[in-house]
Amino acid sequence: MFVLAHLSDPHLGPMPRPRLAELASKRLLGYANWHLRRHACHRGDVLDAVVADLTAAAPDHIAITGDLINVALDEEFAPARAWLDRLGPPDRITVVPGNHDVYVRATVHHAERFWEARMRGDDQSPDLFPFVRRRGALALIGLSTALPTGPFLASGKLGGAQMARLAELLPQLKDTFRIVLVHHPPLGRRARHKRLVDAAPLLRVLEEHGAELVLHGHDHVHALRWLTAASGRIPVVGVPSSSAGPGHRHDDPAAYNLYRIAGAPGAWQCEMIARGLRDGAIVELRRQALIG
Repeated sequence: MFVLAHLSDPHLGPMPRPRLAELASKRLLGYANWHLRRHACHRGDVLDAVVADLTAAAPDHIAITGDLINVALDEEFAPARAWLDRLGPPDRITVVPGNHDVYVRATVHHAERFWEARMRGDDQSPDLFPFVRRRGALALIGLSTALPTGPFLASGKLGGAQMARLAELLPQLKDTFRIVLVHHPPLGRRARHKRLVDAAPLLRVLEEHGAELVLHGHDHVHALRWLTAASGRIPVVGVPSSSAGPGHRHDDPAAYNLYRIAGAPGAWQCEMIARGLRDGAIVELRRQALIG
């Protein structure tokens, strides 16, 4: 039995004080939004409670699907790495970036530089994405949909090179339990400014070559959708922000998922256990067999 934990979108605070020059970009809007609204949603005490509960569950590995930070200020990256270090060693944590981690061109490569130890495949390939980390019977496949965008945009894109490489990797890994990690959801309806621009070709690759599980963040809500592939149905699962307090209209309260994975190719078993904030405590919210 292998136990994988999935959390996303911690949006770590507090926001450092920016230099004036750092606000001469879309960061100005993001910084204002943080102080007007988002700081009340993303709470450090809630994130601490989620992390404490996750630590007690003692998973074999942790997957984080992006948006560790907020507007990609220079001073946000090192504290995020320190938070990752407290969460666990690099070989036990896999990270893919979100749109808030690659918010502007000025710091577009900072996530790679500061968090590289958790965003690098086992083969240490110079091509960062997609990467593969094999852990037991699992193969974690990290994709990046994160890129700088203009004001009022939170969209993502994989691009042709990542798509082609993913199409090569999935058949090579068919003897493993393949878990695709991506920030932007490839399924479901959302506003154009928040969508994955090339979701359709990604879905075609998954439909043709298969995977056992797709995990994402971005929407800040519980989500379970199903993709029909040649090899069978693929669960596509999203989680809320791991720091979201209760009472926010568009966001579910903070939660994370555990996946209990066993079996072998052709006979996999996967149970999902959602744990999250309810009545001031982190409790089990839902338990469901996804495979087997």
